[in-house]
Amino acid sequence: MFPLRTTLAICGVLVLSAAGCGSDTLSGGSSPSNSAPASTPTASASVDPALAAALPAKIKAAGKIVVGVDATYPPNEFLQGGKTVAGMDVDVFDAVAAKFGVKVDWQPSAFDSIITGVQGGKYDMGISSFTINAKRKQQVNMVSYFNAGTQWATAAGNPKGVDPNNACGKNIAVQKGTTQLEDDIPVKQQKCTAAGKPKINLLVREKQDQATADVATGKADAMLADSPVVLYAAKQSQGKVVALGDIYDAAPYGYVVPKAETEFAQAIAKALTAIAADGSYKAALAKWGNESGAVSTFAVNP
Repeated sequence: MFPLRTTLAICGVLVLSAAGCGSDTLSGGSSPSNSAPASTPTASASVDPALAAALPAKIKAAGKIVVGVDATYPPNEFLQGGKTVAGMDVDVFDAVAAKFGVKVDWQPSAFDSIITGVQGGKYDMGISSFTINAKRKQQVNMVSYFNAGTQWATAAGNPKGVDPNNACGKNIAVQKGTTQLEDDIPVKQQKCTAAGKPKINLLVREKQDQATADVATGKADAMLADSPVVLYAAKQSQGKVVALGDIYDAAPYGYVVPKAETEFAQAIAKALTAIAADGSYKAALAKWGNESGAVSTFAVNP
């Protein structure tokens, strides 16, 4: 999530919408700024019989793929209008599913429970900006589809003088279960301790929108998350939140597929290749301003 959410893991970005939230904004009103961009024309996706044949029996029988998603991570995945899961990940995978000839049932879930849900059969897949790493590949199959990195953000003007490389003693918001929290922060904490400086004071949040709100309201001095999410949050905040420093630790996002379903994972990689060829993949990324994260090769457990 590199160290990313993956939960590079916001009830919305600052204009926030999330599972279980009754409002799309910090103030409680509805906000058009977190609505989906206008649709971009894409090539029609015809069903590929060979791909459809590779679907697990459970999915064939149901006619749909049940996907666990943490819908609090705009622009990748969020609740539009408080109830409909939307975003870059949704548009890309809907195009993939069309190649299989099935629908997608997007099920909002806590980020750190999705992999467990896939392992236990609650979800057929997990799609939620998961950064591919060694630990996750031991638990599930992962299919690469996008590249992202970690980005920090702070209030406009960086009033607390946060340095992403030396955040010792600062109040830093981060989402639970993300690679930022599990991989990136521990290294920074060790450097603080070795230098005899106070540790980073972590504000660990269940949802990314809560971390963004912490920064916007001054509760946190800064936050870190996946680069597409931070850049979108900054845009939506109308100047209250700004990106800080460079993007680093670029790594691929991956779809989470059960270990026992390797054939299905390989078929997903082939379907991604197909939507890249017909233009649907790039069109979905462009709709959300994420063209820079496009990849040309889709692989199982890269």
